[in-house]
Amino acid sequence: MTLASVLADFVEGDIPIAIEAYDGSRAGPADARATVVIVRPDAVSRVLTRPGELGIARAYVTGDLDIRGDVFALLEFAADAGGLRLDPKRLTGLLRTTGLGSLRPLPPPPEEARLRGGVHTRRRDRAAITHHYDVSNAFYRLVLGESMTYSCAVFDDRNDTLEQAQQSKYELISRKLGLAPDMRLLDVGCGWGGMVLHAAGRHGVRGVGVTLSHEQEELATKRIAEAGLTDRIDIRLQDYRDVRDGPFDAISSIGMFEHVGRARMQEYFTRLYDLLRPGARLLNHAIGRPGYPQPDTRRGRTTATARRIASAAGSRTMSKIQSEFMQRYVFPDGELHEVGVVVAMLQETGFEVRHVETLREHYALTLRRWVANLETNWDAAVAEVGAGRARVWRLYMAASALGFERGDLQIHQVLAVRPDGGRSEMPLRPAF
Repeated sequence: MTLASVLADFVEGDIPIAIEAYDGSRAGPADARATVVIVRPDAVSRVLTRPGELGIARAYVTGDLDIRGDVFALLEFAADAGGLRLDPKRLTGLLRTTGLGSLRPLPPPPEEARLRGGVHTRRRDRAAITHHYDVSNAFYRLVLGESMTYSCAVFDDRNDTLEQAQQSKYELISRKLGLAPDMRLLDVGCGWGGMVLHAAGRHGVRGVGVTLSHEQEELATKRIAEAGLTDRIDIRLQDYRDVRDGPFDAISSIGMFEHVGRARMQEYFTRLYDLLRPGARLLNHAIGRPGYPQPDTRRGRTTATARRIASAAGSRTMSKIQSEFMQRYVFPDGELHEVGVVVAMLQETGFEVRHVETLREHYALTLRRWVANLETNWDAAVAEVGAGRARVWRLYMAASALGFERGDLQIHQVLAVRPDGGRSEMPLRPAF
């Protein structure tokens, strides 16, 4: 019996993908869109000693397992089949008799994060940001394109280029914030400076961008100098909790809120509230999660309505890759929140929420463009950051794209105002 046939027999359901193994064996259709390649026996050991998605992900990151062809086809199969699950007990017994694998535990890949200290303390937050963002500016340019924008783009048309869609996103946020010449804008988690560059260059604002990433701060400062906007934009290596030079006329937070955490949410919104002048606006742009059905405590089970909601919401099959894998390899300490919780917390902090918009399909389009960029520039990406990290980004971005397409992930822009008595400074019918 070959290794490929063993694995094919133990994958749940039909397999529209192919499996190849280091012993030369193969299973699955000849015209499969994706092929899982078992490169070394260590791949089997990783799956046996850490069953489930994390073991498979570790094998992929180390190169013990490879994915050839369409990574989306493999992940779609995993989602439709209820996950990439093997029967560890049956497989272990078979592998012991055939000698095709080992139960020897293997160390996790070096790309796995190992943070210390209290969650969401300044020191640990800085370490989490360093793990993800201080990778290589050159690598991010290969993936993100010339805009160097690491957040959901906004597509007016599906044929828009990624650069067009990112500029559309910045312009949408600028309109929502009502930016005008000489207003002071604070961009929290400014990345490589995209928002403040757009706001200063297109709308004449005076911008402050704060980030915890050394590499982002360095490149953002360089980009601003090249744009001739040094006199209008200040980029700081600074925690938002340490900003003291308010008030600002507007605050944008784009793709940073995911790093805040539920325990720090009130502190976050309170700090931003205090930094705004009365009547000024906050735009919070963040990935979120759907609302999950709650149990009916009177009967100790979910209600029929809740079950219908769960069915309509689709599968949560990518949840493990988007939780355990994400925590260990991509966004350590990252947390996603249901948009209703965010709106409620904003209101409780004193803000008045004026507008909520979901961009779920837009982020799926954005992520697919990033995956295409990475795959097109694969050799250069591997040369820049190593094969392991490039594999992490390919897997997480593809899985996230499917998560947004299937409704397992959401993203919202929430516009709020710090009230000035009964005045909001909002137009009667905003043209966003």
